[in-house]
Amino acid sequence: MPFDPGFSIAVTEGRLGFSYGPGTFGPQPETRSLDAIRPSLRDPECSGPDPVYAIAMDVGKVQDRPELERRMLLIGAVAYAAGQLGDEPVRSQGHVHAKSAHSGWSPPELYEIWSGEAFILMQEYAADDPGRCFAICAKPGDRVIVPPGWTHASISASPKQQMTFGAICDREYGFLYEEVRRRHGLAWYATVNADGALQWQPNRNYKYSPIEIRGPRDYSEFGLVPSVPIYSQMERDFACFQWVSKPGLVSDLWKNFVP
Repeated sequence: MPFDPGFSIAVTEGRLGFSYGPGTFGPQPETRSLDAIRPSLRDPECSGPDPVYAIAMDVGKVQDRPELERRMLLIGAVAYAAGQLGDEPVRSQGHVHAKSAHSGWSPPELYEIWSGEAFILMQEYAADDPGRCFAICAKPGDRVIVPPGWTHASISASPKQQMTFGAICDREYGFLYEEVRRRHGLAWYATVNADGALQWQPNRNYKYSPIEIRGPRDYSEFGLVPSVPIYSQMERDFACFQWVSKPGLVSDLWKNFVP
């Protein structure tokens, strides 16, 4: 990986997934097949890479595991295949987080891109009226915060490349897919035109809402330090990331939140 995530994890050669170096824990990655994500695609009958992506939930340094568990924090790692799903770049299904029993909140999520380039697509509601819509373009080392209760998906912004990222979330990370699948995705689709450029198309299954497309900001109000991997920051002070599993600690920051 061109970006050092702060612990020993690497994409496996020849197949989607991850391997773990000395002192690092992680599960056997799960893969998501093309058939599994068809209900959320612009063209459910399309062809594309299969599996589409691999995900390893709960990775990190062995020495940090007790503290991560105590604080109900979890790090996931995701690797996307190169290619397209019909005229869409490879992407996730899209979901909203279920309410966590321990916090009573639908948890936020903090993304960090490790390789390739991504759009984090998000909208306020998993409903006919999606509310505000954003597509945040992020490159290796960039971070993007998805606020509590927002529907979101991650999209490869460079379909010819494999894309990987890490994300910090609540250990009670339930994913709700039904409303997204019912509308065949989020309120906007990224599509690849004949010249290979990305364009944005509205999903007619939603009430129209404009989309804001731009790069990430620094999220300094959350204490994020530029150019330092979020895992390294977390090791220095786990308490600084407690807002991920206990979003009520920073409830004022979620009011009128702008990604």
